[in-house]
Amino acid sequence: MSRAPRLHPDGKTRCPWPGEDPLYVAYHDTEWGVPEYDDRALYEKLILDGFQAGLSWITILRKRDNFRKAFDDFQPEKIARYNDKKVQALMNDVGIVRNRAKIDGTILSAKSYLDIMEKGPGFSKLLWDFMGGRPKVNNFKTTASVPASTPLSVQISKELSSRGFKFVGPTIVYAFMQATGMVNDHLVDCHCHASCSKMQRKPRLKAK
Repeated sequence: MSRAPRLHPDGKTRCPWPGEDPLYVAYHDTEWGVPEYDDRALYEKLILDGFQAGLSWITILRKRDNFRKAFDDFQPEKIARYNDKKVQALMNDVGIVRNRAKIDGTILSAKSYLDIMEKGPGFSKLLWDFMGGRPKVNNFKTTASVPASTPLSVQISKELSSRGFKFVGPTIVYAFMQATGMVNDHLVDCHCHASCSKMQRKPRLKAK
């Protein structure tokens, strides 16, 4: 696969990694690299990136709706209360990645998330404060230039680990940062690079 941007039949130039897969292209165009500030949405993305470890992202993407159904739409308040019976049901669910360590990690991460939301500073604020509240815009020309991790992803990884999150190594965290727009790693010639650079999604206020 080419490591440079590729021109698609619709006339748009994109990063090479989604190939021609319609689901992957849609994800690339509408989600990846878009700044995400919603607490629960960030938790979901972090958990799914953890499930990706050792697999391809498209595998997780194809199962994402199944994951959402199995994990109560990634509501940490519900996941934190999962018992052995629920865990066993998840281990029998062919629609998701059945990995006991990752399922247990999801529950522990939910408890850590709730702790941050209750005691402060809030999950989104904790993460975005590392970025000064704004995405870092990179200008890579080929995927060969894109790092697997950075000193900042190492720092965030250590912070999350110290708070009890699981499957948050520096490489997973950097993939998460890319997906949630904390860094804009669309290649400079990709049509999404400019649009994501301009995009500042406003934090959504939580209903009281």
